Amino acid sequence: MPVSKRNGVEIYYEVAGRGPPLVMLHAIPFDHRLWTYQVMRFSTWFRCIAVDLRCWGRSAKVREPFTFRDMADDIIGVMDDEGAREGIVMGCSVGSKLALMLGVDDPARFRGVIMVGGNSGPQLQFEHRIKGYREEPLRAYRKAHLEFGVSKHFAKSTFGQYLLESFMDATEGLDGRAIGRVFEAMSVADVQPKLAMFKTPSLVVNGEFDSALPRGAETAKMIPGARHVVLKNAGHACMVEDPEAFDAAVIAFLRDHRLMPANPS
Repeated sequence: MPVSKRNGVEIYYEVAGRGPPLVMLHAIPFDHRLWTYQVMRFSTWFRCIAVDLRCWGRSAKVREPFTFRDMADDIIGVMDDEGAREGIVMGCSVGSKLALMLGVDDPARFRGVIMVGGNSGPQLQFEHRIKGYREEPLRAYRKAHLEFGVSKHFAKSTFGQYLLESFMDATEGLDGRAIGRVFEAMSVADVQPKLAMFKTPSLVVNGEFDSALPRGAETAKMIPGARHVVLKNAGHACMVEDPEAFDAAVIAFLRDHRLMPANPS
C-alpha cells in the first residue's frame, strides 16, 4: 500500500496499469474508490494513480489549517514518488478544482485536465458543511452528504444504496474537524484569474442533476477551447452513476487531443 510523505503529510494512493500517468482525485465525501470503474477501464492504457486526499480515506487527518496549494502539493509529492510526469489529471468536485490548479500552475507536467463538477472560483457557501462535519454525528451527516452527491433516483436504487453503503464502511477512521479544514481551504481557492491564458486541453463533465452544473459551464467558457459535456439522468458523481457514458466522453476527449495511447500498455 503506497504512501507518499514527500509533502510532510501521509498520502495514501493506489496504482493500477502501465503507460502514461492518469492521476485521479476524488470528491468529498467519497475516497479514491470513487474511480473504481475508471481504474478498471483506463488501466488498460494508463498507469492509474488514485489518491486519497488529505483528511480522507487512509491519508493523514490534518486538524491544523492548511491551504489548497498544500493539497495540490500533496499530489505533486505522490507523482514525484511515482516518477510520473506528462500525464492526465482527472478530478471530481474538490478534486476537480485541485486538478485545475495543478494543470494551471504546472502545465509542463499535465497534458490534459478532466474536471467533474468544474468549480474554479471561491466557494463561500460551505459554512454549513464545516459546521455539519464538526458538530453533527459524523456517520449520519456523511450518509446524507453521500446521497446529495448522486441523483435522487440513483440514491434510492438498490445498487446505489449498496454503493453508498460501501463508502460508509470506511467512515470510522474519519475526523470531522479535519474534514472542515478541507472545506476551509477549498472555499477561498480561486483559479479563475489564470484561466484566460490556460492552453492545456480541458474537459468539464457534469451530470444533468449536478448542483455544480452552472459553475462547471462557467469554467468551461473561461478556458480557451475547453469541452463541456452534460450526462443525462446523472448527478454530481456521474462516473459511478453512468460509467459507460462518462468513460465514452473521456475517451473521445483524449482521442481528439491525441492523448489516448493507440495500444494497450
